[in-house]
Amino acid sequence: MYVRKVTENPNLDRVDRELVRALQQDARIPMRELAEMVGVAASTCSERIRRLRSRGLITGFHADVDLASLGRPVQAMIFAQIRPLTRALISRFHDEALAMPEVMAVFVLAGGDDFLLHVSVGDVTHLHSFLVDKLSSRKEVVQFRSSVIFSHGQKRALEDLTPSAR
Repeated sequence: MYVRKVTENPNLDRVDRELVRALQQDARIPMRELAEMVGVAASTCSERIRRLRSRGLITGFHADVDLASLGRPVQAMIFAQIRPLTRALISRFHDEALAMPEVMAVFVLAGGDDFLLHVSVGDVTHLHSFLVDKLSSRKEVVQFRSSVIFSHGQKRALEDLTPSAR
């Protein structure tokens, strides 16, 4: 299912904010070094991280992978519309799209398009095959459009960890 858990208390104190900021930059930083950086004991640091995970603020630790080194240098964003637009079909399409090896991320949207798929493939021929064989052949997909990504940037860390104004 694509619904994310919302944390009960998103407020972070200074130590929590510094821990999250540091872990976003380098999740492999040794606990002792991280504790020194934020000014607490290593045991306190470890306990704070455990609590941040149990609260759902930290959802995991990941490695960045160079897609070109894996033979998947071509990335694209694919906007798709499905019909009939029911909760069950949205959930099923989300899960089945995410299970496709080419798909790196699936976003459920509001507005003109229902989904945004981020895909990574070996070349434009493979992208074309993905679009024709795996996407347009699905009976619930009524329309899609794709955009090849030439380059992209990504933030490694959210600098301002205070809650947004509501």
